[in-house]
Amino acid sequence: MHEINDQEIKNIVQRVVRQSMGQTQNLGQTQNLGQTQNFDQNPKPSSDCNASNNVVVALGTDHGGVDLKQTLKTFLGENGYGIIDVGTHTTDSVDYPDIALQVAELVASGEACRGIIIDGAGIGSCMAANKVPGVRAALCYDYATAVNSREHNNANVLTLGAGLIGTNLAKQIVHTWLTTAFGGGRHAQRVEKITAIEKRFSKDGKVA
Repeated sequence: MHEINDQEIKNIVQRVVRQSMGQTQNLGQTQNLGQTQNFDQNPKPSSDCNASNNVVVALGTDHGGVDLKQTLKTFLGENGYGIIDVGTHTTDSVDYPDIALQVAELVASGEACRGIIIDGAGIGSCMAANKVPGVRAALCYDYATAVNSREHNNANVLTLGAGLIGTNLAKQIVHTWLTTAFGGGRHAQRVEKITAIEKRFSKDGKVA
C-alpha cells in the first residue's frame, strides 16, 4: 500500500480548500508552499498592478512584528520584489495606525503595488488601512484566506498578526497572496459595490 508523504497530504488539503471555495484552477504554482526554496523566483503580482511598479511592496510593522518584518523583507528580496520599508526598526513602542497609514498611502498613490502590514494580531492595522480611500486591506491567517482575499476581494493590502502565526506560515501567506490573481467576473461587480460605498462616504466622492 502506497504511503502518503507530507507533500502529498499538503497538496490534497490545498485541493480540498480550492474545491470548497469553488476554485478549479491548477495547483502547480502553490503545491510547494511549505518549501521556501521552491518559491517562484519570477514573481508575478496580479494584473491590477502597473508595469512600472508591479513588484514593489510597501512593508511596515509596529514594535510587535519587527522580527517577522525583517524575515519577510529578506524573503521578498530573495524572490525578486522591490521593497519600501516604512519601519519600525526597533522594539520601542509605536502606534500601529501610524504604520498602517504609511503603507496604505503608498499603495493608494500607486508608489507600491501592494502593501503588507504587521502588528500583534493584524486586526487594528487592517481597520486603519481600510480608512484610506482606494485601499482594500485583508487580514489573512492561512492559505485559504490569502487566496480568497485576492480572488474574490481584490485586496491590495495584507495584514498579518505576528503573535498569531509562525514564520513559515507567514511566508506561505505572503507568497500566495502576492501571486494570486483577482478572479474578476461576478467578484468584480461586488468589489465595485465596495468602492461605491467608499465614494458615498468620502468628502469629494473620489477614490484614489
